[in-house]
Amino acid sequence: MRIEFIFRIIGMLVMGIGGGWFGAYFSSLSNEPPLAQVVAFAMVGSLAGLILTPYLTTRPMRAIRQNLTQVSAKTLFAGTLGLVISLVVSALLAFPLSLLPEPFGQVLPVLLALAMCYLGISIFVSRQGDILQMWSNFSQRGGESDSPADDRQRVILMDTSVIIDGRVADIARTGFLPGELLIPRFVLNELQYIADSGDNLRRQRGRRGLEVLTQLQKDNSISVRISDIDVEGTNAVDDKLIILARQMRAPVLTNDYNLNRVAEIQGVMILNINELANAVKAVYLPGESLTLRVIQEGREHGQGIGYLDDGTMVVVQDGNRFIGDEVSTMVTKVLQTAAGRMIFAKLEDD
Repeated sequence: MRIEFIFRIIGMLVMGIGGGWFGAYFSSLSNEPPLAQVVAFAMVGSLAGLILTPYLTTRPMRAIRQNLTQVSAKTLFAGTLGLVISLVVSALLAFPLSLLPEPFGQVLPVLLALAMCYLGISIFVSRQGDILQMWSNFSQRGGESDSPADDRQRVILMDTSVIIDGRVADIARTGFLPGELLIPRFVLNELQYIADSGDNLRRQRGRRGLEVLTQLQKDNSISVRISDIDVEGTNAVDDKLIILARQMRAPVLTNDYNLNRVAEIQGVMILNINELANAVKAVYLPGESLTLRVIQEGREHGQGIGYLDDGTMVVVQDGNRFIGDEVSTMVTKVLQTAAGRMIFAKLEDD
């Protein structure tokens, strides 16, 4: 049974009893039969209670709860701290103000409390970063916190593309992603939508993402959390991620090129797995030797294409004659492109 229905029944009974009491009261002031007025007022009160109770109880609470879930923990903590301090200051100032003559002694303490609460919440929320940094520094001086603990408290937002990619599971196991991997509900919904797509390729990508997410959750060494936190005002997942990252002051883990550029423009920190993969690839200089298997012809005449173990493409001059064979080559040029690193080589026998 839904809680709203229970409140409707309670409101109907309370308003019905109240309406019957008013009916009995008005019947005593008139000469009409009391029973008719009691029944009429009770029916009107019951109907009003049945209709209006949710708008006075459950729905305002639901709206408040929904707004609170969209506020980051840092903002909520800063606002609560500002409210408590404002109430304490208001209580200290209320006594001397209450000694003023009427009506100032009764009105000013209330107005002061409201003004102090508003100022305290707004100031603490606007300066939440500085306040939390001061708290962190104070804790570190007291020996209650160190940098590994701070790393564990770090939150990293995950994009849909990086979950589908799958490499995040291996990277997280190595410990290069300290902190908690946070997956908002709207990212999970997009992943499920892709997994239910009618296109076979998209469906396979979505299911692979769900499998990767299951692996992350089963690994006790990786901290993963799915949150219901949401962002209103936009339906685009990328826009929601950027807004949420700015609110939480958290980086976004992704390999989406467009999201990477838009986030950098808006001052959001991005952890790009593709950039990490390119950074850890082995560095080869012109003149070094490579042994690889030529697997296909290149775009230009006579070229052969091979790949290193890390996926780096190697273009071998006059290598189309050795497709399917392992050859010894010498690096002639290394080219860094937006898609990654490309190596040009020639046969050592030449």
